[in-house]
Amino acid sequence: MATKPLVAVGQVTSTPDKEHNFRACAGLVREAAQRGACLIFLPEGFDYIGCNPAQTLSLAEGLDGPLMGRYAELARDCGVWLSLGGFHERGRDWETTRRIYNCHVLLDSTGHLVAAYRKTHLCDVELEGRVSMKESSFTNPGTEIVAPVSTPAGKLGLSICYDVRFPELSLALQRAGAEILTYPSAFTVHTGSAHWEVLLRARAIESQCYVVAAAQTGKNHEHRTSYGHSLVVDPWGAVVAQCHEGPGLCYAEIDLEYLHRIRREIPVQSHRRHDLYGTIGLVP
Repeated sequence: MATKPLVAVGQVTSTPDKEHNFRACAGLVREAAQRGACLIFLPEGFDYIGCNPAQTLSLAEGLDGPLMGRYAELARDCGVWLSLGGFHERGRDWETTRRIYNCHVLLDSTGHLVAAYRKTHLCDVELEGRVSMKESSFTNPGTEIVAPVSTPAGKLGLSICYDVRFPELSLALQRAGAEILTYPSAFTVHTGSAHWEVLLRARAIESQCYVVAAAQTGKNHEHRTSYGHSLVVDPWGAVVAQCHEGPGLCYAEIDLEYLHRIRREIPVQSHRRHDLYGTIGLVP
């Protein structure tokens, strides 16, 4: 029987200190590589989490900057693929827009940048007295969905955090061939405790994909605490790996034979009525 690929999911507490964050993430990557993981996932804001929009903008870099260069070298040295979800990217339009992109970067085991997805759904949320976020005030929305990428663990569909609330994206990625959906995140405690696990399990069940969600945890700075609970969900909707409190790693084997068996046994994709969706209320 063929060995099932092992993936590792990192959980970190990023701060505004980029050097501290890199050392913490690099330590997890090296630990996971030694355990035999072929693909390692880091959460949104793995590079840093700023205290305010001004600091967030000031710390951002381009994909050709020194920090991404260090991660490319790390991937190469460890011989692993890296899913770096939620890099604060100064894009080519930085000089004109003065806004960044929330960019999910995929590096292969040679350090080559294989794909870059820019978050399309920005988190503008106002829960009175509890949560206030306005990502669009300093971030440009991405303009395209990136096709799933073949990796040593399976075909990977790229998303970021708030994207998990939009099943249209997960289903589009599944139709394009995704076997693993990934949602690197930095959920707040208030929304995470209510919605985190149920959203991720729902995305896995409806798409019949593995779902991998690396998360920020703990106190990032005096104004922010993240929910944590990084996890992996299988295509049946079962949580098969989950991080405990604090920084660390969890591991899961990706069983694509199991995935395709589930799709055969409950063939929801072939049962979809695309001829009907979007036609409610339309006059013939």
